[in-house]
Amino acid sequence: MAGTPGLETISPKLQRIAERARAMPQTALTTLAHAIDLDLLEEAYRRTRKDGAVGVDGQTAEAYAEHLEANLRALLERAKSGTYRAPPVRRVHIPKAGGPKTRPIGIPSFEDKVLQRAVAMVLEAVYEQDFRDCSYGFRPRRSAHRALQALREGLMDLGGGFVLELDIERFFDALDHQKLREILRQRVRDGVLLRLIGKWLEAGVLEEGSLVRPETGAPQGGVISPLLANVFLDTVRDAWFEDVVRPRLRGRALLVRYADDAVMVFSSEEDARRVWKVIAKRFEKFGLSLHPEKTRLLRFERPSPRGPRPETFDFLGFTHYWGRSRRGKPAVLRKTARDRFTRSLRAITQWCRRQRHLPLVEQHRELGRKLRGHYAYYGITGNLPALSRFRHEAQRVWKQWLNRRSQRARMTWERFWRVSARYPLPPPRVVHSVYRLAAKP
Repeated sequence: MAGTPGLETISPKLQRIAERARAMPQTALTTLAHAIDLDLLEEAYRRTRKDGAVGVDGQTAEAYAEHLEANLRALLERAKSGTYRAPPVRRVHIPKAGGPKTRPIGIPSFEDKVLQRAVAMVLEAVYEQDFRDCSYGFRPRRSAHRALQALREGLMDLGGGFVLELDIERFFDALDHQKLREILRQRVRDGVLLRLIGKWLEAGVLEEGSLVRPETGAPQGGVISPLLANVFLDTVRDAWFEDVVRPRLRGRALLVRYADDAVMVFSSEEDARRVWKVIAKRFEKFGLSLHPEKTRLLRFERPSPRGPRPETFDFLGFTHYWGRSRRGKPAVLRKTARDRFTRSLRAITQWCRRQRHLPLVEQHRELGRKLRGHYAYYGITGNLPALSRFRHEAQRVWKQWLNRRSQRARMTWERFWRVSARYPLPPPRVVHSVYRLAAKP
């Protein structure tokens, strides 16, 4: 959602809601549904992906658009009158990259996506006034790279410290509906919105003809799920850390969170261990549990000649470690995490194997697109060696599967380099510079 237009460019009603929420930070707002009008539904429709898989009703975006205004008017009437029925989410399983395991994906109906988007836009106008600066996931003008930049700047400012990695076990499946409702009512008392959210929480999941209504978890695949998760975690972790924990610490500390992934950094080991000791109980209070193997405390102090070598940790697909800047000074550097590198390369391998008989021009075009997509995320300052290695490995894989196109003509390295000269893969590039990110507001 980085780059989401400002509220003032969408709806004056949303802008007024945001101003009211900012002026009354401790007040539960009771009149919000008036902002959901035909104009807002049209904007929600514009933001909704049109090429996604269909939900349980089989309705496509193209079919919905044939009578768009009439459909949106009917949707608005049902939402306001309370007669809207949230359809169950259709669940499918897709293979995880590079392994035999699958990942469950929920597919809501198209109309449900539009209404969820509209409600999320209204709630966003309220909660964007409350969310803490440490939260970066699924928020306007914020991104994973902003979170990475904030973490690096904080680590450099603290000179490293003690890093507490926090991993919530199956968060989106374990989210407690009753606790979520209680948290929502602290800020939102609009009956229309609360009723709609309740319907989405209880809609259930349809899988192979069987309907299941879980008592926990965010709506699978729901457009509104990331916002509900942010609301929940803002109370459970962010506000607790900023308002309760930080004032009691002896040293300095920072929290960086992206969705349910988070790290805490402490200048004092004593502070870190105190928080580590109590945070599990904090999560248990809200029905969540920390993964016992993936939650850990590690030493990440600035390296010294006589001190122990600092450990490394992974966050948002990057391994963070102490190295040297171009000027030779100690600096926090990032490189593609090993599991992410392997997973991305395995996806390239699988594609080359399946598509090895396509014409070279088509293979080149698609592989170029895949590499540029890889650079678009992992192309950060200091990660150029990992990007170069990824391109080299992608070339090797491409050559390997081109060699299996025919039993007669083998693809020698000499021949491959001639092919590669004609169809070069895009060179690695830094897309996200720490200097450009630091300069942006």
